[in-house]
Amino acid sequence: MIVDDIAVNVRVAQAHLESAGYTNFVTLSDSTEAMERIQDDAPDVILLDIMMPDISGLEILQQLRSQESTARLPVLILTGAESRELKHEALQLGATDFLSKPIDIEELLPRVRNSLVIKGYEDDLKTQVMQRTAELEQAQTELIHCLARAAESRDNDTGAHVIRVGKYAGLIGDELGMDQSEVSRLMQAATLHDVGKIGIRDEILQKPGKLTPEEMIEMQRHCGLGRRVLERVPGFDDFFVQDHTSIGDQIMRACSSPTIQMARTIALTHHERWDGSGYPLGLSGESIPLEGRITAVADVFDAVSSRRSYKDPFSLDESLAIIDEGSGSHFDPAVTAAFLRRVQDIVKIQIQHADVA
Repeated sequence: MIVDDIAVNVRVAQAHLESAGYTNFVTLSDSTEAMERIQDDAPDVILLDIMMPDISGLEILQQLRSQESTARLPVLILTGAESRELKHEALQLGATDFLSKPIDIEELLPRVRNSLVIKGYEDDLKTQVMQRTAELEQAQTELIHCLARAAESRDNDTGAHVIRVGKYAGLIGDELGMDQSEVSRLMQAATLHDVGKIGIRDEILQKPGKLTPEEMIEMQRHCGLGRRVLERVPGFDDFFVQDHTSIGDQIMRACSSPTIQMARTIALTHHERWDGSGYPLGLSGESIPLEGRITAVADVFDAVSSRRSYKDPFSLDESLAIIDEGSGSHFDPAVTAAFLRRVQDIVKIQIQHADVA
């Protein structure tokens, strides 16, 4: 792109560049149109006159550097007899290089070429970073799903339970107005709500009948164990004497990603109750983190609506009624209402992720 209020300067610069094989020019003599055209045409390099009426080259340069999309775009400043102060100001604002007028082809071509080479390197690096970031995010997602399914396999679950709980949690988050990045994070984190079951004995996890009070106490260890598992190696001997809510939270503590941090909170708090009668911390009301309150509804709904070794599944209406009846005692009323407004989506999730024998 060439921006100069004197048309002959634009034509000369374009002619020199065309002689060297450059194509796809955008030329402007009206500086007021520059920013809009830059956003629309996304040029690879800009030749920008410094002294223009209405909007100066310095003002345009300042706007370019203030926007993320153009902060590193090569800008070659066309200068005449302007003062050193103006040139210094242009450098301070982020000018890439200078070209003196009248334009010398021996100066123009190598400066444009060098600017484009640097931009090419930066574009390649940006692409590599984006690809690597996507790969890391995919790896994290796969590891989360593997860990969640490993925990669920301990009590003979098919693995669809954790997927459904994540999906239900995402529905609630969306209905409550969370942005899509938070909804996506919540969906992944909620799948790890029972990761602490890794530390619970098979005799309890796979017991076909009702647990005894003593066994129930041990089962409740999974929340704390979930937090502990990924925290650190020192103290490993104590790993197996934590309550299950602490277990789930501790599994996530060693990781610092936002998703794992949220999963740690969910592992610890998804058995807390709105009225304060839950475990392991006895939290109540809004002192329970929102992600824990959301996952509580998602987990209980899937538990009552699914077949387990000790019970047949409740019908959809019966399962929804159980959630509704728990509003204000077991569950956050706002979270409950949000869930119940998405019945059609709930049914779709049940169909898409049904347990297959």
